Amino acid sequence: MAAYRAAELGARVVLLEKTSRIGTKILISGGGKCNITHDGPIKDVLAAFRPNEARFIRPACYRWTNDQVVGFLTERGISVYTRDDGSIFPVEQTAKDVVAILGARLEDVGVETRLESCVTAIERDEEGVCSVAVGDETISTKAVVLAVGGSSYPKSGTTGDGWPWASSLGHSIAPVQAALAPIVLKEERWREYSGVALRDCELRARCNGKVVARWSGDMLFTHIGISGPCTLGISREVTEAMLEGEVTMEVDLVPSAEFVQLNKDLQDYARAHPRRKVASRLETFMPSRLVDVLLDSADVFPDVEFGALLRPERNRLVERLKGWPLGAVKEVVLDKGEVVAGGVSLEEVDPHSMRSLKCPGLLVCGEALDIAGPIGGYNLQAAFATGYVAGESAVD
Repeated sequence: MAAYRAAELGARVVLLEKTSRIGTKILISGGGKCNITHDGPIKDVLAAFRPNEARFIRPACYRWTNDQVVGFLTERGISVYTRDDGSIFPVEQTAKDVVAILGARLEDVGVETRLESCVTAIERDEEGVCSVAVGDETISTKAVVLAVGGSSYPKSGTTGDGWPWASSLGHSIAPVQAALAPIVLKEERWREYSGVALRDCELRARCNGKVVARWSGDMLFTHIGISGPCTLGISREVTEAMLEGEVTMEVDLVPSAEFVQLNKDLQDYARAHPRRKVASRLETFMPSRLVDVLLDSADVFPDVEFGALLRPERNRLVERLKGWPLGAVKEVVLDKGEVVAGGVSLEEVDPHSMRSLKCPGLLVCGEALDIAGPIGGYNLQAAFATGYVAGESAVD
């Protein structure tokens, strides 16, 4: 986006791409479908970010809005739809089509794209940025846009290269930590259920007895623990809480009903269907493969009939449905996250232009900055918007 905007304004632009193709990170976004951006007024989009991050990206997101991002793609044939949660996806096309359009846009404005061109250094003199080293070649320039992403999914090319360069040019780097990442659980028993998903649940994280994060949606068991939208949604807070003590996870399988109401619903069901097995009713709340596991944790026999279910058993059952313990967190996997938190300090970059306040000629945008929004297209919106502004400012 930065390269496109700068070239559109008449600058000669060279895009240096370390890997053999552009947009690899976009190709894996949204499970390969590409969650392009998030719908709604910009003020609502900004409200999803932490206050300091929202303040920083505000000028850029008003300069290059979510509607403009969508229009940039739909003008070239992408059809989009908005999910109930506000996430915007292509209707039939995939992330490959999004990247293809971005590549075509670069060609339209004459950007010189160099693939497999690994930058090794950004050089400066007394006046600021003066050149970029690419292997044995030195490219002279008066402006460099640092748009290299973070350090998650390193096989896609995002290996944190930008932070040492920014540091060498005078910038402070906020500690890098996992965000929007899968969570490894200490209890290995969940590996048996890898691939099993919980729908419309609420995942909660506790530290020192207090709920430190919660997210509603879908959750997926994996071969190492848990993933899916709920997990990614609270992973940043889990990472931070682990600095304070042990973090445990629990899941509310019926977030639409309070404890008392759910208890009454089960009593009513027992009166109407006294011969029905408790296990059969639980299958309406969760996958059948997990029913016996939950019943065992509630100390309820799987073949018990509702008419024979004692009040203490029903109370324990409701407690588990409303807060099923998954165990303690072992790790939040940084390199498997969709984004990372941390990066170039926001206090050292002008939010109106993305220009470095430490080194003239350097501009920083996207995930290289200390920004990490929630799941739902927010991070791509921030990247597109700050990239657009950076490209525009690089021409001034």
